[in-house]
Amino acid sequence: MKKTAIVTGGSRGIGFAIARQLGEDGYNIVILARNPEESYKENLEELTKRGIEYLYVQGTIAEAEDRKKCVEEAVQQFGRIDVLVNNAGVAPTVRADLLEMTEESFDRVIGINTKGTMFMTQIVAKQMLKQEPLGPKRGTIINISSCSAVVSSTNRGEYCVSKAGISMLTTLYADRLAGEGILVHEVRPGVIATDMTSKVKEKYDKLIADGMFPIKRWGQPEDVADVVSALCSDKFLYTTGNYIDVDGGFHIKRL
Repeated sequence: MKKTAIVTGGSRGIGFAIARQLGEDGYNIVILARNPEESYKENLEELTKRGIEYLYVQGTIAEAEDRKKCVEEAVQQFGRIDVLVNNAGVAPTVRADLLEMTEESFDRVIGINTKGTMFMTQIVAKQMLKQEPLGPKRGTIINISSCSAVVSSTNRGEYCVSKAGISMLTTLYADRLAGEGILVHEVRPGVIATDMTSKVKEKYDKLIADGMFPIKRWGQPEDVADVVSALCSDKFLYTTGNYIDVDGGFHIKRL
């Protein structure tokens, strides 16, 4: 039986690169994304051309019914869930100074990024616990957070707080699930070329040119996907609750 991976926000950007790579690795793919399936026709056709079996579920991790629907349809279609990649997330609609941030913006970002990830992990972990393992572990859960989990951006504080929360969720679930054979990891992308960063391209172009990043280029979605692929393999069986920076060395403190 083939293993199955759920990738939230897997229709474009980093999420799609992850879905495509895990499909190439031999997984059935379940994509949970907010917009109608037709919105991502080109990307989904690419999966089909590569011979990747996938299920598209329209919904958001912010809603309990959508999370439940995703798990139920995944199990109905493919029989099991072996990997969850919590990739779905949003940035603030408006970048506002910390002293001007609204409660509505805070609630929206935390509700999707942190609360949604918390309860998506919970429902998938319960499903994994019902299954017989295929191989040496029962399951793998990977949280895509951000360098913003530890790097301050005072014009999008709600995003930083939401990603810091995901780091603690990684620790908590790694602790709770290790004895059950489910390993939990965190991946922290830095400046990756996606729709989210396209709005501030000039800023990051200058930072890269000025040497802010030891590896002097934009990160690509495939850079993140390759790390996720490795963590989903059986090469990290004595590791859980850790994180990997995919940020071109940005985290290195330098004089």
